[in-house]
Amino acid sequence: MRALVCESWRDFDELELRDIPPPPLRPGAVRIAIAAAGVSFATQLVVAGKYQRRPPLPFTPGTEVAGTVLEVAPDVTGLRPGQRVFAVLDWGGLAEQAVADAIHVVPLPDSLPLAPAVAMPISYPTAASALLWRARLEPGQWVLVQGAAGGVGLAGVEVARAIGARVIARAGAAKHAGLRERGAEAVLDSALPFRDAVRDITGGAGVAAVLDPIGGDAFDESLRCLGDGGTLVTIGYAAGGIPTLPINLLLLKNIAVAGLNWGTYIGWSPGDGRERHAERVRALWDQLVGWWAAGLLRPEVHASFPLDEFRAAMAEVRSRRATGRVVIEP
Repeated sequence: MRALVCESWRDFDELELRDIPPPPLRPGAVRIAIAAAGVSFATQLVVAGKYQRRPPLPFTPGTEVAGTVLEVAPDVTGLRPGQRVFAVLDWGGLAEQAVADAIHVVPLPDSLPLAPAVAMPISYPTAASALLWRARLEPGQWVLVQGAAGGVGLAGVEVARAIGARVIARAGAAKHAGLRERGAEAVLDSALPFRDAVRDITGGAGVAAVLDPIGGDAFDESLRCLGDGGTLVTIGYAAGGIPTLPINLLLLKNIAVAGLNWGTYIGWSPGDGRERHAERVRALWDQLVGWWAAGLLRPEVHASFPLDEFRAAMAEVRSRRATGRVVIEP
């Protein structure tokens, strides 16, 4: 099969496209013919050796895939060849085939397309678990979504609307119309200060939650947008800077900062808790698929590329033009 191969820590553009043997099917796993695989900023961190976990070299990158089941291990139940699925992987997705743990393979209804499902293994559950599990966002409450046009940010806008929350989205001016179409009640320009605007929109009360995948200079101002009892959930640092927390502000404003690492729930953290969290993870995936089928979510492919144009795919990610996901279709 054809696959991208990383032999040493390097820039994504230096990966090699090779013919390699398909990965062996292990107990408790499923073989998938990949129709689409996601690429993101995190993908380039992994191949550069800068992510929080490092696969053993050499390896094929890629953690989010959608496709068709080819084969199931004898001990796997509930999945069968021919099923359309999405899956999260440890690595191995940027190839023609991949093997995934059955607990991380989710069937798709025939009514839903395969390629946009690439957003379901990581982007949507990251946003949903941050808002539902950490921020405990409730219907009618206000949430500020930073980086709202990115993969996780856009998912956050839609998840918040699905539960009946009210959304203030912050993104570049070119993305504003699309965010309003997705249900954001207010959209703020990411190039401008925003604290006073958030206060005005919320009638001075502030927001119940902030979903923050960007960090950087906006973090401190985001904290000051929280209302009494509000929670900022930090999920990434796309702006490049890891902020410092003025912890006295938590006391003075009666607010909280929480972290959300989706990798903890799918086995990417020390101790590998994927089996322990499997039931909770599957329930969240099932909820997201149900919302998608009901038209409450709209995972979207911004652009797709064949496997041999992997450099162009990453260039599109780096351009920050995307609203929705960039995918490779082997």
